[in-house]
Amino acid sequence: MSRWNDLTGGTSGEDYAARFAALARSGKDVHGEARFCAALVPPGARVLDAGCGTGRVMIRLAELGYDCVGVDLDASMLAVARREAPELPWYQADLADLDPRALGVAADFDLVVVAGNVFQLVAEGTVAAALERLTAALRPGGLLVSGFGLDADHLPVPPSLTLRQYDDHCGAAGLTLVDRFATWDADPYDGGGYAVSVHHR
Repeated sequence: MSRWNDLTGGTSGEDYAARFAALARSGKDVHGEARFCAALVPPGARVLDAGCGTGRVMIRLAELGYDCVGVDLDASMLAVARREAPELPWYQADLADLDPRALGVAADFDLVVVAGNVFQLVAEGTVAAALERLTAALRPGGLLVSGFGLDADHLPVPPSLTLRQYDDHCGAAGLTLVDRFATWDADPYDGGGYAVSVHHR
């Protein structure tokens, strides 16, 4: 069972969506992840939103002209995503077992984005398997972008993954680090408690 499910019971979709809706109404920018991704690949590129949650990032990327597919394990989050954008493809799957072709989806994505602390919230011991599956979903030369907290100030649970461990898992999956930032606004990484990493296949 995922750490996310342990934390939320798999019923937090509506609350999660409401929190970001309130942030947007207050004038906060809630599209940093999508803007970051759009700077890496051009409109029309195929994007897999892995751990898509309620669809906030993917819906914005689709609005910007990207060909998107969303995958998440939490049915309550996907219910919100399907309500907000029923025209987009949303699938329920565990990233550690993900096979896009079994879903009828071509495994040749230009970009895989894994936002929202996903790698800190998957089931214990499954990060390596998830990275192998996500790498296999990328076309040669494709990019994997992830962002997650590294300490208690940036996570709802104690951290279970360090950057060194993450990079080692990426390397074992056939990925190479391209760049690393401290925020989705591409601030330089300074060794702090949050990291956005770009790897290529």
